[in-house]
Amino acid sequence: MARTPLARPTDAPPTAHRADAEASTAPGPRPAEADGERLLPESEMPRHVAIIMDGNRRWARQHGVAEIEGHAAGVEAIRTLLRHAVRRRVPVVTVYAFSRENWARSDDEVRGLFGLLEAAIRSETAELKEQGVRIRLLGRLDELPEDTRRSIGAALAETAGGDRLLLNVAFNYAGRTELVDAVRRIVASGAAPEAIDETSISEALYTAGLPDPDLVIRTGGEQRLSNFLIWQAAYAELYTTEVLWPDFGADAFDAALLEFASRTRRFGR
Repeated sequence: MARTPLARPTDAPPTAHRADAEASTAPGPRPAEADGERLLPESEMPRHVAIIMDGNRRWARQHGVAEIEGHAAGVEAIRTLLRHAVRRRVPVVTVYAFSRENWARSDDEVRGLFGLLEAAIRSETAELKEQGVRIRLLGRLDELPEDTRRSIGAALAETAGGDRLLLNVAFNYAGRTELVDAVRRIVASGAAPEAIDETSISEALYTAGLPDPDLVIRTGGEQRLSNFLIWQAAYAELYTTEVLWPDFGADAFDAALLEFASRTRRFGR
């Protein structure tokens, strides 16, 4: 006797996390001669790499310097990473630069982090523009000091034409806060409850229009997401390393990409 087919939910598998989802605002394809060096076939490369940059303060203690010097070394590591990500043709990179939980740190450290961000944006914008890197901010910009907002706004405008790599800087960011803001946008739009699904929520997030991260890298040895892209990372491959962020260079990034390519992603199938 033939079995009656299962009645499946109309939105399964979850459309917000399809492996073939389009990235409408991510940098588009470029001619091969304009691209960098291939480490892996395009089909085996992550479209979106998210990084929890952990270990700056431990690095500073190990080297006997002030904690703010560890953060400065971490900024230099971002510069190295971006150059290499462009060479490897990774289209989207998201870095966790400052969480909303970081406000719990001392005033001196928070001010120092804001100062580093402003200085990095001012000094790196020209090079990022030259490399074809476009900057996008994820987080509550309105809660930042006015000087920081101006610096970020200028960088966003200067790099708007970048078409090789999209750099998302998660600054004053928290995954749960992002979901709260998304719900507020949906409610404000007047959407009917039955019209809300995974796609509509994804379109209300800070990352609207981007592919979900395929790979989440965490440096410093910890193995948790720490409130980072908690919706978007539902199907991401997690890669942790003991390497502290300031020491995470091109070889360490390549090792993460190769590990990603070695895994089989089934998406519940």
